[in-house]
Amino acid sequence: MISLGGSIGTGLFLASGGAIHDAGPGGALLGYAIIGIMVYFLVTSLGEMATYMPVSGTFSTYATKFVDPSFGFALGWNYWYNWAITIAAELSAATLIIKFWLPNSPSFLWSALFLILMVGLNLLSVKGYGESEYWFAMIKIATVIIFIVIGLLMIVGIWSGEAVGFSHFTEGDAPISGGWLAVLGVCMAAGFSFQGTELVGIAAGESENPRKNVPRAIRTVFWRILLFYILAIFVVGMLIPYHTDTLASDSVAASPFTIVFEKAGLSFAASVMNAVILSSVLSAGNSGMYASTRMLWVLAKEGKAPKMFAKLNSRGIPVYSLLATAALGMLAFLASFFGDGQVYIWLLNASGMSGFIAWLGIAISHYRFRRAYVAQGRDLAELPYRSLWFPFGPILAGIMCTIVILGQSISAFSDGEVDWQFLFASYVGIPLFLALWLGHKWKFKTKALKLEECDLEPSEE
Repeated sequence: MISLGGSIGTGLFLASGGAIHDAGPGGALLGYAIIGIMVYFLVTSLGEMATYMPVSGTFSTYATKFVDPSFGFALGWNYWYNWAITIAAELSAATLIIKFWLPNSPSFLWSALFLILMVGLNLLSVKGYGESEYWFAMIKIATVIIFIVIGLLMIVGIWSGEAVGFSHFTEGDAPISGGWLAVLGVCMAAGFSFQGTELVGIAAGESENPRKNVPRAIRTVFWRILLFYILAIFVVGMLIPYHTDTLASDSVAASPFTIVFEKAGLSFAASVMNAVILSSVLSAGNSGMYASTRMLWVLAKEGKAPKMFAKLNSRGIPVYSLLATAALGMLAFLASFFGDGQVYIWLLNASGMSGFIAWLGIAISHYRFRRAYVAQGRDLAELPYRSLWFPFGPILAGIMCTIVILGQSISAFSDGEVDWQFLFASYVGIPLFLALWLGHKWKFKTKALKLEECDLEPSEE
């Protein structure tokens, strides 16, 4: 269920409308499909390593063992920062959603309340996290399936009585209305939407029988991408004209899901979708709290963070790591001072960049892992799970990640002026990552590992 529901959230329920508005239905489908292909290769790469060597701090540990200890250090801290910022972004989104019902309520109150809830769920036990994620995922999956079924019935005229067909898909320059730069922008939004897919690797170290269950979860990724994202965006593009202004709105009432349900005659759709999106936001924040806490714990255990963060309580929870992560999540309080929507966009872009850096790290680590595995004379047939199309998969995913990273903020240069605030928020992850990597390398004089030096002994965890 973590694999199925981990990345369904505001990216699909809210951001997909803006993607269709900016790039047209064809451009939105293309952008999400491109990132979907990339994520499939990344997750199968991660699955190969996670089933062979299941650990809670996958990215940091694999990069340390297969690439360079300094690269692993920087990747681990980058991933912690990525998810801690995502917590803040999701808290800001939760505030926006609550204001649908209570427009005059203070932002900081809701941010604090939801932060306490997420910390509480993660303090219970790893079973508490797993149980809450199961039900959060169930709500999201049921909503998307109902949406797709009703949408398809409306397209052919069974539900609404009037067959829309491909009329909205072919009008004007609908297929790719904003050009290729708009498609690149959709790729960035899709990247944020898909973040969380790699959580199945993080959870491998604490899952039952990871060598059996992780590959099974990995195999669902492709179908989730196809069904939940591509098909849902197809339905929205068929039923709502891309030039509809409300598609570009941050309002939950203007969610493309809400608009379609209202077209279907379900007048209560806005409130129901509001509740579903709120559960999605809490789910994403809950997952972020879990992932970043485990990453900080592994960094401390490997001597890459203060030792206090490696301490566990009687229930096996790294409490100090959890509290440090929650402290960074309090950035969401900025929403009450700088305007909810603007801060959410800043945080979303800052987190999105760090997520792509983490994905690039997965591609590099897997490429090195497989080459080292062969170089050390091991038999590929002995791998518990083997990803397809090596080395094409990780190389393609790495190139696509790099393109999206470099082109992420092309919109900051529009209209002949530079939006420096947007530019800084978007690219702050790159100098931070390089400073961590090169700073660690300068201090500890580490070198890139030779293939024969890579540590391929499966973990005892």
